[in-house]
Amino acid sequence: MSTGLAIPAAGALDFVSVGALVHRLDSGIVPFRNASECKIHVSGGEFNCAANLSNCFGLKTGIVSAMADYPVGELIAGSVKAMGVTPFYKHFKHNGVNGPNMATVYSDRGQGVRAPVVFYNRSNEAAGLLKAGDFNWREIFGGGVRWFHSGGIFAALSQTTPEVIIEGMQAAKAAGAVISFDLNYRAKLWNVAGGEARAVAVLDRILKYVDVLVGNEEDLQKSLGIPGPEVATGSTKSKLDPSAFFGMIASVIDKHPQIKIVATTLREVHSTNRHSWSAVAWVNGKTHTAPTAELDVYDRIGGGDGFASGFFYGLLSGEAPADALKLGWAHGALLTTFPGDISMASVDEVRAFARGGSARVQR
Repeated sequence: MSTGLAIPAAGALDFVSVGALVHRLDSGIVPFRNASECKIHVSGGEFNCAANLSNCFGLKTGIVSAMADYPVGELIAGSVKAMGVTPFYKHFKHNGVNGPNMATVYSDRGQGVRAPVVFYNRSNEAAGLLKAGDFNWREIFGGGVRWFHSGGIFAALSQTTPEVIIEGMQAAKAAGAVISFDLNYRAKLWNVAGGEARAVAVLDRILKYVDVLVGNEEDLQKSLGIPGPEVATGSTKSKLDPSAFFGMIASVIDKHPQIKIVATTLREVHSTNRHSWSAVAWVNGKTHTAPTAELDVYDRIGGGDGFASGFFYGLLSGEAPADALKLGWAHGALLTTFPGDISMASVDEVRAFARGGSARVQR
C-alpha cells in the first residue's frame, strides 16, 4: 500500500482508544470569572476521536478509560453511550468528598481579539490512577481490532498511565492493529508531571510502537526533544508554511524509523473567530498538503481531534493519502462550527466540503 500501513480489513472494533474522559464547563463568550452559567461538554482527546469516528463516520469504536461511580461519572457515561462508543471501564468508587474524580476542564470561547482561556481541575483524577494490569486487552481485542489510539494528554497524567498505553499498544500490535498517537503536548500537564525532560523520556518509550503520529512543529520539538529549524522569534513566516514541519520529519524518522505517517493541522489565527486552516502529512516518504480554508470559528476546542479522526477514517476506508488528508482537514474545519468537542457533522457533509463544497443553503 502507498501508506505503508497494513490495516486489517475487518474486526469487531474498527477503532479503540485509551485515555481520560473529562467534562468541560464552557461559559461561552463570557470569561469564566464573570460567568453565571455554563454548558457541559463531555470530552477527552482520545475519546473525541472514538466519538467522532462513531457518531459522524459510522465506525465501530471503543474507549478504554476510568469511570468514577458518582453523578458526574453517570453524566459522562451517558454521553459515551449516546455517541455509540463501546466502553471498557475500570470503575472507582467516589467517596462522596474528594474522589476519585472525573476531571473538569474550564473554558471560555473568547471573542474577537480576546483569546479563549482553558484551565483544569484534575485533582485525584480517576484516570490518573489507572495502571498496567487494569484491563483485559485480550478480551477487548478478542473479536479483532483494526486501529488503536492514544495521546500525550493521558501519558502526562501520572507515573502509571504511560504503562497503560504501552501495555495496550503491545496487545493491539499483537492483534494486528495499526497504532496511532497524538502528541497533544500540554505544558501545564507536563510541568506537573516532571517537565519537558520527562515528557521526552516517557514518549520515547511509547513512540517505539507507533505507526501514525499526529503533532505540530511545537509538539515534535517538546515531545521528542528535536530542535526545529528557523524557530527564531519574530519570524515573518506564515503559520501555514509547512516547510519547518517537513524539515523536522527526517529527525523524527531517525529516532523512530517504524513510523509511516506524521500529520498535523496548520492554523493562522487572525482573531478568535477567524482562522486560516490547512493540514499537512508526510506519508511513507511523500508529502501532502491540504487546501487552505478561511474559517468563521464558533468553538475551536476539539478541532485537532476532528482533523485526526477524519484523517484516520480516510486511511481506514482505503482512501489515497491525499484524499484521507482532505477528509481530516474538512472534518476538523466543520467541527469548529459546532458547540462542544465532538462532531455534529455527517459523513456526507465532510465529503462534500473535502470536494470543495460551499456554505450555500441546502434546499
